Amino acid sequence: MEIRLGGLDVPVVIRLLEEHLQSMALHSPPESIHALDLAGLQRPEMTFWSVWQDGDLLGCGALKELDGRQGEIKSMRTAAAHLRKGVARRLMVHLIEEARRRSYERLSLETGSMEAFAAARNLYASFGFMECGPFGDYVLDPYSVFMTREL
Repeated sequence: MEIRLGGLDVPVVIRLLEEHLQSMALHSPPESIHALDLAGLQRPEMTFWSVWQDGDLLGCGALKELDGRQGEIKSMRTAAAHLRKGVARRLMVHLIEEARRRSYERLSLETGSMEAFAAARNLYASFGFMECGPFGDYVLDPYSVFMTREL
C-alpha cells in the first residue's frame, strides 16, 4: 500500500468522499453529521492522504490540527471493494506517526454511535483510543462517540 499526500483533485478520490458523505447521511441526522466535504478538507488546518495499490484507490483519511498540541482524525474511509484488507489499520498507523512527528500530545476523533460505526469504533479502540467527552467545537450528541488517546 502506498499512502500519498493529497488527492483531493483526483476524480476517484472525490467520488469516495461523496460516498462517505452519503453514507453518513444514511446513518445520522443532518445536525449530527461531522464529515467534511471537499472544501472542508482543503482548509489550511487539514492534511489529507489517499491510499493506493496497483493504481486502485483503497481509502483516505485526514488529520486536522486543532492546536499545536492536538490533532483530530477526519474523513477515514475505505473503498467498499477493499474492506477488511487492512487499509484503515495501515492508515491509522500513518496518522499516528504523523501526529507524533508534529509533536502532538493528543489525537482525538468523532465517530457515530450507531451499529454501522461499530467496526470503526473497534478499530480506534485497538489503537488505544478511549471514549471521552466532546472536544474542540463539538457538543454532546447521542449520535456521536468521541474518542481520544495520548501520544
